[in-house]
Amino acid sequence: MKKRTVLLSAPLLFSLTALSAAAAEAPAARKHSYLVMGAKTAIIGEDGAALWEYQGGSRDGFVLPSGNILLAFSDRVEEVTRRGEVVFSYKKSAENSEIGTTQRLYNGNTLVTELGAKPRLLEVAPTGTIARECPLQPETDNAHMQTRMARQLKNGNYLVPHLLAFAIKEYTPDGKVVATLPTDAAALGGRPAENWPFTAIRLDNGNTLTTLTHGNKVVEFNPQGEVVWKVVNEDVKGLFHDPCGAQRLANGNTVIGSHAASSGISMVELNPAKEIVWTSDHPLAAGVHHFQILTTNGQAEPGVPLK
Repeated sequence: MKKRTVLLSAPLLFSLTALSAAAAEAPAARKHSYLVMGAKTAIIGEDGAALWEYQGGSRDGFVLPSGNILLAFSDRVEEVTRRGEVVFSYKKSAENSEIGTTQRLYNGNTLVTELGAKPRLLEVAPTGTIARECPLQPETDNAHMQTRMARQLKNGNYLVPHLLAFAIKEYTPDGKVVATLPTDAAALGGRPAENWPFTAIRLDNGNTLTTLTHGNKVVEFNPQGEVVWKVVNEDVKGLFHDPCGAQRLANGNTVIGSHAASSGISMVELNPAKEIVWTSDHPLAAGVHHFQILTTNGQAEPGVPLK
C-alpha cells in the first residue's frame, strides 16, 4: 500500500497553527475552594467535594493560619479544629440579643459584634475575658438590623456597617465616630432603594467596598464618598438576591454571595469590567451569609482576606 502525503495549503496551515496557539494560551476554567457560612457551614473543594462540614448555620468566619476555623453563630463564637474540637469560645452576653460577626485580630484577641439593647464591639482575649469594649451607634433598636460585618482596620479603628442607619461608620476603640460613608445618596436611589450596608471592606487604596443588601448592589466608594465602581442587578443578569458577603481577591476580582438565593447560583465572581468569570450553585452554598475564597486553581489566595 502506498503512503499518501497530504499537502496543506498555506492558509489552512496558518489557521491550524493559530488554533493550536490559541488553545495553548486559553485560560483554564476558574475553580475555587471556599469556606461558606449561612444555612450550612462547610469548606467546599475545587472539585465540588465537601472537604469539611460543621453542624449548624453560621454568620461569619475565617479559616485561620493554623487551619482552624473561627465561626460566629447567632449566640456564640467558636474556634474549631478540622476534627470539630472547640478550642476557643465566647457566648453572647445576657443583655444582648444576638451576635453578628467575628474576626481574629493581630494581637491575638477575637473581635465580636453584639447586637441588642447594648450594641457593641468586643475584643475577647484568648482566655475568654473581655479586653476591650467599643459602644456602637446603630441608630435603631431593631437588634437584628443594627449592624453586620464589623472589621478592625490597620490603624486600630473599626469599620462598621449599620443597615438601617444607611451608613458605614469608622469608630475609634473608645467608640468615637471619626468618619461616615452614607449609602442613601440620591444617585444610588435614596432610602427607598433600601441600600442597607452589610459587608464593608477597606481596600489597600483607601476605598471602601460594600454590599447593599436589599438594594441588590455592590458599590466601591473613594475616601470622599464618591462612587467609583458600582454593580447592579442588570449587570449580573439578575443574580443578586440580597447580596451580603463579599471578598475582593488579590487579582482585583470581586466575589459576592446572595443570602436569599436558596437554590441555583448563590455566588458570583466579577472582574473589574463587571464580567462574570465564576459562579457557584453548590447546595452547601445556598443561603450563603458570608464566605472566604481559599484557593484558585490550586493556588492559595495570598495575604489577609479582604472580606
